[in-house]
Amino acid sequence: MAWIGRTSTEESQDPRLSLIRQLQRCRSAIPDTWTITCHFFDIESGRLPLGARGHGAGAEKFDIPIARDGGIADLLREASSKSRRFDVAISESTSRIARGMFESLSIERTLENSGVPLFAWNESIRLDGGRSQQILQRRINQSVAEYEVYNALETSWGGLCAHIREGWNIGKPPYGYAAKRYRNPNPVKADKGSMKSRLVPDGLRAETVTQIASWRYFDGLGYGAITDLLNADLERYPPPQPPGGVRARGAWGKSTVCEILRNPKYTGYQVFNRRASRSRSGKVNDPALWVWSPCPVHEPLIPKWMFDELTARRLARRSPSKSRPSTTAEVRCYVLRGRVFCFCGRRLHGNHRKGITYYVCWPKANNRGRPDSYAGHPRARYANESKLFKAVARLYSDRLLGPRHLDRLTGELALAVTPGSQAPSDSTPHPENPYFSEALAALPRNAHTDLLAYLPFLITNLESAPKPLLLRLFQVTKLAIRLPASGDVYSLSLSLPANYRITVPSRRTS
Repeated sequence: MAWIGRTSTEESQDPRLSLIRQLQRCRSAIPDTWTITCHFFDIESGRLPLGARGHGAGAEKFDIPIARDGGIADLLREASSKSRRFDVAISESTSRIARGMFESLSIERTLENSGVPLFAWNESIRLDGGRSQQILQRRINQSVAEYEVYNALETSWGGLCAHIREGWNIGKPPYGYAAKRYRNPNPVKADKGSMKSRLVPDGLRAETVTQIASWRYFDGLGYGAITDLLNADLERYPPPQPPGGVRARGAWGKSTVCEILRNPKYTGYQVFNRRASRSRSGKVNDPALWVWSPCPVHEPLIPKWMFDELTARRLARRSPSKSRPSTTAEVRCYVLRGRVFCFCGRRLHGNHRKGITYYVCWPKANNRGRPDSYAGHPRARYANESKLFKAVARLYSDRLLGPRHLDRLTGELALAVTPGSQAPSDSTPHPENPYFSEALAALPRNAHTDLLAYLPFLITNLESAPKPLLLRLFQVTKLAIRLPASGDVYSLSLSLPANYRITVPSRRTS
């Protein structure tokens, strides 16, 4: 048998005790002749999407006396293997498999299609072949598990909204405010040291916020001009300090000024849910979803009428292309992103203008007020993507294959194609090219083994390869492009696993 365990993140409970209890319960439920030989468990949220499950690395931090054979992803991979070490899987409950009905059913179906029945400690284990009652009970348990998740989320959300509407602050106070702490109204929490906080003006920083809004509203200054004025007198306008101080720049930036002018808390109202910190990686939510206090609850640093006017001006200046929601097709993909380095050590970022894609290092953009950090650096360093890509293609073909090996490999690849199908060539675009389809299918599994099997073909067809394949190929081979201080003589490097050998991938007949 294979045991499946899962516990929430370490902030929610003690993973060690939870996993030990789950394993003991499963052992007590199985027949005496059955033995648990494999242990698969994860320390992660059960609400993660199925593709993100089983890739966490938090079990090593705890002294868990259970030999771990992997996570849920490793279980599913071994279940489909002919050499698997188990015939049956068991878990404490289906909620340990996943909290969502869809994810739980998907894992259950995958195991059953591989010939591995799934049992649970809180369900009856029947060996006579009857499954109707077991399926009914399991579907009820899965529905209850998903209901409990959403019910807990809605209850917690309601408590946060009530907390905000009473004027209490959540998280770090924004720049210009300090937190004035109060004893928690709940005596039980107060005895444990729990506090609540409200926002109060923070001296020079509060005056700085008001001055920024004044420059923007009355003088019409841009973010860059305001940033330069602030950096000209850092004693009068102290720069913000990030939590921990590790990322402190010691100077003002345009993004900081922009964020201050867009934060509605400076109007005196308490506002929550401005950003989707968990579900959308911190992106700004629609203002209709923001939660406001019914009236001002702390001293405003920017008048409400001024904040509304600045917001209206900003929206009026938006171009039609920026005001409409973006689609997936409009998102540009830079195949060499994160791979091009300037001589100063910074990564170049991609840009596209007038039909030309290029990469640029502009140190002043993120170092306003700190000219010493890019002394001696050109104002900007540019690199054309098409020129870089041609150099990359030559690097792969010349250094990995060699001229004579490349000619021989091209012929062998043509012979390796199934009779009746088209031979792979530069003129064969994706998705008709069978090698591209197989290589793309290998991406979700293991890039370091499956993708390298198609490396010779990718090298000979680099210019026509799909962008997802190129991005993963450059990641696996650790491609790096370094630019000199001047000129177009670039330094390119890549590396492969020590045991890699160039072979011709064989085609399987359908």
